[in-house]
Amino acid sequence: MDKTTLDDIFKNLEHDFDTENPETGHEARFLKKLKDQDAPVIKVNNTKKYNWRSFVGIAASILLLITIAFGMQQETETGDLASISPKMAETQGFFTATIDEALNKLKAESIPEVQSLVQDALNQIKILETDYEKLKTDLIESGDDNRVIYAMISNFQNRITILKNTLEQIDTVKQLNDTSKHLNESHI
Repeated sequence: MDKTTLDDIFKNLEHDFDTENPETGHEARFLKKLKDQDAPVIKVNNTKKYNWRSFVGIAASILLLITIAFGMQQETETGDLASISPKMAETQGFFTATIDEALNKLKAESIPEVQSLVQDALNQIKILETDYEKLKTDLIESGDDNRVIYAMISNFQNRITILKNTLEQIDTVKQLNDTSKHLNESHI
């Protein structure tokens, strides 16, 4: 059966369902029976009264939903290379892994002769990381502008270059130390 047919049937039978009216005093008798059973009496009031608390509750719920929706929208806008495309996510992953590996090697250096090199490199990396955070904001504002993307990639490359050069300098210092130790030992 389609909907219009059912609607027509119920419309035609509308008054046929109301076959009897309750007798006079029905409500009083019903309430008395409830009272006799020690059940709490609830009086039905047909006038519609709106409580201001319910409106405040509804408004608070709507405000909470809007806040959550905006919060989720802002979280999706990360502004890093990974948010652009899967290829860029792969590129970012490569750069991040390479930088982390080099940083771990750099921080593992403990000889006093290279501590100033290590500290200088870490300071330069920190500056580049701060610049990268600004580039992330620029990427969101510019709408994936290629210039910002290239600047972000260049930032990663600069960090890798600094770390690579510092590690090479540390190796040179270690070799010079080893050479001077061998020379000193051979003269003894």
